[in-house]
Amino acid sequence: MDLTQQLDDVEKRYNALSSQMADPDVINDSEKYRKTAKMHRDLEETVGVYREYKKAVEELTQARQMIEDEDPDLRAMAQEEITRLEPETARLAAELEILLLPKDPNDEKNVLLEIRAGAGGDEASLFAAEIFRLYSRYADSKRWKVEVISASESGAGGSKEVIAMVGGDRVFSKLKYESGVHRVQRVPVTEQQGRIHTSTITVAVMPEADDVEIKLEPKDVRVDTFCSSGPGGQSVNTTYSAVRLTHLPTGLVVSCQDEKSQIKNRAKAERVLRSRLYELEMEKQQQAIGADRRSQVGTGDRSEKIRTYNFKENRVTDHRIGLTLHQLDRVMEGEIEELLTACVNHFNAQKLKEQADSSQADLNSNKKDDGKDRGPAGK
Repeated sequence: MDLTQQLDDVEKRYNALSSQMADPDVINDSEKYRKTAKMHRDLEETVGVYREYKKAVEELTQARQMIEDEDPDLRAMAQEEITRLEPETARLAAELEILLLPKDPNDEKNVLLEIRAGAGGDEASLFAAEIFRLYSRYADSKRWKVEVISASESGAGGSKEVIAMVGGDRVFSKLKYESGVHRVQRVPVTEQQGRIHTSTITVAVMPEADDVEIKLEPKDVRVDTFCSSGPGGQSVNTTYSAVRLTHLPTGLVVSCQDEKSQIKNRAKAERVLRSRLYELEMEKQQQAIGADRRSQVGTGDRSEKIRTYNFKENRVTDHRIGLTLHQLDRVMEGEIEELLTACVNHFNAQKLKEQADSSQADLNSNKKDDGKDRGPAGK
C-alpha cells in the first residue's frame, strides 16, 4: 500500500470516529466514548498534517500550470509560489512518513525516573541532584506532576539516588531516550587548584506499568516495615511507616518512606515494583528479537555514555546523535526541548531507514522467488 492510500484510510477512519463521537449511543456510554475519543485524538495530528499536505500539493500543481502562462507577472508569481511550496510539501511528506511509523504503545504513559550518582564521589551526587532539578523544571514547563518516591542524600548535599514518578501528557514519548550515562566535566567546588574533574550519573526512564499489565501476586511479594529515617514530623523514627517490598521470583527490592502513612508508602512502592517488572519483561522481548536488531536505546542498557555536560565551555553534547549546544546554562534550567526533539527525530529517522531496508530486502527476496518459480521455461 502506497503512502497516499495509507493516509486516505487514516482520514476515513478519523471521519468515521468523528461521526461516532456525535452518536447518542456512544455519548451515553462513557467507556465507549472514552475509547472512541482516544482513537480520534491519536489520529488527529496525522490527519491535520495530511490535510495541510494535500492543500500544499494542490497549490503547487496550480502554480506549475501558471508557469506556462504568457503573462510575465503571472509567471513570476507562480515561480514564487513554487519556490515556497516545493520545500513545504517535502517537509510535510517527511513528517507524514514519521507519523505513519508504528506507534510505541508506551508513549502515552507516565514514567518512573531513577537518577543515581556514579563515578566521582560527592561531585557525582551533586550533579545527580542538579539533573533531577533539570527534569523537574522541564516537567513544570509541561505542567507534568513530579512525585518523589524515595531519595537518598549525600554528605555534600547532593543525591546518591532519586526515584520519582512523572505524570502528565505523553511523558514517556518525550523522556524515553534519556536513559543512559550522563557525564559532567567541571571544576568541583572542593577543588583547590582549578582542575577539571569528570564524574558520571545514570538516568533510567521506565514506563509506568498498569495493574492489568503486571499483576503482583501476594505470595510473590514479601512486605517489611521499618521506621523512616531523616528529617520529618513526629512519625519519623517512631512509627513503622516505611515499607520495603521484595519480589521473591526476581529478587527486586523496592523501599519507600516518603509518606507518613504506611498504606501510602506501600502503594507507591508497588507502582515502582510494577514498572521495574514491566521493564524486565520488555527487555526479555527485545532480546528475543535478536542482537542484530537491537540498539543501545532499545535494550535499555545504560553502560554507554550518552551525553556530556561541559561547564567550562558552556557546552552539552549528545554523543548518540552528534548534537552539540553551547547553551548549557539554559539546559540546566530545564530548557531541554531542543535536545529531546533532536533525539526523537534521530531515532525516528533510524526507524524509517530500517523500515526501508526491510522493504527492499523483501522486494529482493520476492524477485529471487519469482525467478526460481519460472525455472528453465522463464529463460
